[in-house]
Amino acid sequence: MRVSDADRERIAELLRDAYAEGRLDADEHAERIGAAYAAKTFGDLVPLTRDLPSHRAVSFDKPPLHAAEPAPAAARPLPPAREEAPSVVAIFGGASRKGRWRVGSQLTAFTAFGGVEIDLTDAVFESPEVEIVVTAIFGGVEIRVPENVTLLGSGVGIFGGFDVREQTAADPYAPVVRVKGLALFGGCEAKPRRGKKLKEWVRKQLGTE
Repeated sequence: MRVSDADRERIAELLRDAYAEGRLDADEHAERIGAAYAAKTFGDLVPLTRDLPSHRAVSFDKPPLHAAEPAPAAARPLPPAREEAPSVVAIFGGASRKGRWRVGSQLTAFTAFGGVEIDLTDAVFESPEVEIVVTAIFGGVEIRVPENVTLLGSGVGIFGGFDVREQTAADPYAPVVRVKGLALFGGCEAKPRRGKKLKEWVRKQLGTE
């Protein structure tokens, strides 16, 4: 039988969990994720999780037509994501952007004699690539991203520091966060937050399907 997008995504989620637990390395995870999304039949999907003891066996058996469908578990509704301005500014003070908010393709952070905190770990990504332009003058900017996105940096520190802990996500379709800019007598630090994964990441939403 041929598989649906929901069947492929079910296996992909199991593979992401196995990668987070250390049962798969980055190469194995990327290879199996690619095979999952390329699968045409159930026979293509079953071997991808067969050697993962932490997960129960995956069954694609369909219940008889006369059998009652089990009631779906009630899901806790998420609050609506906030619409925010594409810039965060702090002058002689502090500013933060965190929680459940919508982030687009461009974001700027400016601080002078102050501090800015940008937390993307619970944000709703609306673009496959987010560019954050930082200007820190006698101040600091701290950026945190989910551990399952790609993080790249190209900033300059003058009498200061511009530290971006780059990482490449195992999934080639993962969103990309690029941090660039200038730290003058100040600093910028961008790094992934371990244990925090991007929750609302739908390929159709990001335009890759």
